[in-house]
Amino acid sequence: MEWFLEPFALGFQQRALIGGALAGLMSAVVGTWLVLRGMSFFGDAFVHGVVPGIAAALVLDINPVIGAAVAAAVMVLAIEVVHRKTTLSEDTSIGLLFVGMLALGVVIISRLDNYSGSLTSILFGDALGVTASDLVWQAILAAIIIGAATLLYRPLLALSFNREKAQMWGLRPQRAHAALLVLIAASVIGSYQSVGTLLVFGLLVGPPATAALIARTVPRMMFLAAGISLVSVWLGLTLSYHLRTAGSATMAIMPIIFFFIVLTITRLRPRRPVAVESHA
Repeated sequence: MEWFLEPFALGFQQRALIGGALAGLMSAVVGTWLVLRGMSFFGDAFVHGVVPGIAAALVLDINPVIGAAVAAAVMVLAIEVVHRKTTLSEDTSIGLLFVGMLALGVVIISRLDNYSGSLTSILFGDALGVTASDLVWQAILAAIIIGAATLLYRPLLALSFNREKAQMWGLRPQRAHAALLVLIAASVIGSYQSVGTLLVFGLLVGPPATAALIARTVPRMMFLAAGISLVSVWLGLTLSYHLRTAGSATMAIMPIIFFFIVLTITRLRPRRPVAVESHA
């Protein structure tokens, strides 16, 4: 028992666990819709897109949350402009901005004297550096994200499975899509301190993808994804303490490991195909 309790004996270790758990819950809820809509590439690009905003905030000595929010908005608008004003596919516009925003962030952060340390913190997080004030706003953001996802359940469900029917039923898929983009941005912004902008993608996609292998309904998929996220955070921090590895990276890799374990089990033990509900 001591092996499991020792990693969380001190205050900063407990804050790391709480911060990681909040990040995991936000990511699981939003990531469920990312996986269902097949937007994983967009999600990956999005987590890179906030890097220049956070970097600029550090250079200007303002709240990184403000910078991340501005960068997220700029990226969404830029993707829409490139997609609508050219004949290029949405994947191409996302790919262009994926590299461009990350490179811009590195260029901006390179102006700081402590360039390497700041860049590492932004990209890979600082789980053990989470403060009590960080947890307060993170908890508020998590409550808003989970509440919004609950209120938008029907339009997001319809959007995920049949955009045309969603339009016919008056569920306004364009607004649902815009709301999902906001939720993605909010979850990335709320998670970067604990997990980092690059590694948060593991919690965004890993738990929902694992849950999709065995869950038969969207609510079960979401709850299972949340559970996988919490276990990943706890086990990741525990292993990082004993193995002396990076906490954020160890948390992020756990759901990927779980995915392949579950995939192997489901392939070795044939069962009826999983059919996630598609009715709104």
